[in-house]
Amino acid sequence: MIQITLIRLEGYGPWTATLGSDREHQLQILQSRLYSDMQEQFAKRNGLVFFNRFDEMFAVSNGISVEEHRSILDAVTTSYDLNISMRIGAAETPYRAHESARSASNTVSKGLLVADGLDAYKDGLVQIMHIDVDGSTTDVSSRLTPYQVSLLVMRLHVAIAEGFLAKGSLTFFLGGDNFMVVSSRLGKGEVEETIKRVMAGTSVRLKCGIGIARDARSAAMLATRALDTIREMRRGRSAGEGKGRDGGAYDEKRYGIDSVVELSCI
Repeated sequence: MIQITLIRLEGYGPWTATLGSDREHQLQILQSRLYSDMQEQFAKRNGLVFFNRFDEMFAVSNGISVEEHRSILDAVTTSYDLNISMRIGAAETPYRAHESARSASNTVSKGLLVADGLDAYKDGLVQIMHIDVDGSTTDVSSRLTPYQVSLLVMRLHVAIAEGFLAKGSLTFFLGGDNFMVVSSRLGKGEVEETIKRVMAGTSVRLKCGIGIARDARSAAMLATRALDTIREMRRGRSAGEGKGRDGGAYDEKRYGIDSVVELSCI
């Protein structure tokens, strides 16, 4: 079960017009600062924030209560002369959770809305995949100009997003050549099949780590650790040390759940 919070700048378009024509640098600074503040507030509570559009963000907010959302909203809005809203929804898949958040109508306080039946979704696990381009800093970058690499990354973003959207998952670009996919208990075989289709269509090799935990930060940490496992395995092979370590379960007391799964796929 995934909980998604939609964060929006309400009436942002008309408001930007009041700043005059020499406004773009101001807007870019504002958007960057707001994202930083939102990321910091949600990360303190083990959530993660992703840009959707620059006037809209998605937070994976499993384990973060309505009251904590109110505290985040109060803390951030005191620093900005903007109308910021949060809509909280939950469902079996991230895509359906974001639909639930989009239609949230139960107003808790100014700017904070909650989908009906949210209390039924208090418990659940978050699955996150961390995907990056294999050899982008060496092979790809040596053959393409920086701008061509950017175009390639954009095409990859679309291909990965469309591939996983068919499975109810949401894909976000992290910068560089890194993507994160918020998913819902997809099997390793399903993930590998989707990634292989993307690789076949783009002629780019990808690496993927998968993590599952009760909150977004822990799931992302495990996914990144799984990605690092691939590098360790490869270093071990090149050094003649065997296959390296496999992904596995982590201390349940440390992460507060019965089992935390870490997978790596190449």
